[in-house]
Amino acid sequence: MAGFKTHITTSSILGVAYGGAGALWLHSPSDEIPIATCILGAGLCSVGGMLPDLDSDTGVPLRETVAFIAATVPLLLMDRLSQMGVSSEAMVAAGVVAYLVIRFGLLAVLKKFTVHRGMFHSLPAAMIAAEIGFLLCSGETLEQRYYKGGGLLLGFMSHLILDEIWSVDFSHARLKSSFGTATKLWGSSRLANAGIYIVVIMLGLIVWKDPGFVSSVETQLKQGKSVQHIAMEELRTLFR
Repeated sequence: MAGFKTHITTSSILGVAYGGAGALWLHSPSDEIPIATCILGAGLCSVGGMLPDLDSDTGVPLRETVAFIAATVPLLLMDRLSQMGVSSEAMVAAGVVAYLVIRFGLLAVLKKFTVHRGMFHSLPAAMIAAEIGFLLCSGETLEQRYYKGGGLLLGFMSHLILDEIWSVDFSHARLKSSFGTATKLWGSSRLANAGIYIVVIMLGLIVWKDPGFVSSVETQLKQGKSVQHIAMEELRTLFR
């Protein structure tokens, strides 16, 4: 399989191309896709190239990837929470909690419950990465959020495709036993298969509902309602 440096280099190069394409063809006088969004999309593509190696048992890929995600997610959440009217103190608290949960909680869970080349190396996992990217990132338009999620998906897919290329023995014109394990739709564990498709569907429903939810929150904030009041109303609606 391709090494960590190969993956991050490839996804970074793709990120530059992705950001450049957005700036050239999607950026407009009305700033439908602003330059700053193109730059962030490029960065997310680079990060996406590391994500499948979250199932590495030990070593640089797991350690560096978790540390980077722990630092990046709170930053992405700041603008998202600000857009929803959350106070600066609450945003800082949420950022600290997110960092600690990812840096230590996620790391422990991954070491205990994942195996290398498991369902993190799969097409459903790539879809989950795109959905999470959409939900974490803010944007004045849906197109901006789709663009950011697309950057994460592109980087993730570059990792899977490189692993498949490295599974071909070109010198002997044969396929290695690892061929097909990176771009699979399901693995050998029924529990893992069920779990990952449940997550895909749940996140898909949240993505579908999210734009309307954000618009509702913004409207209620303009009406003078507090964030706490809005949260309680949404919970009541959810459990009716």
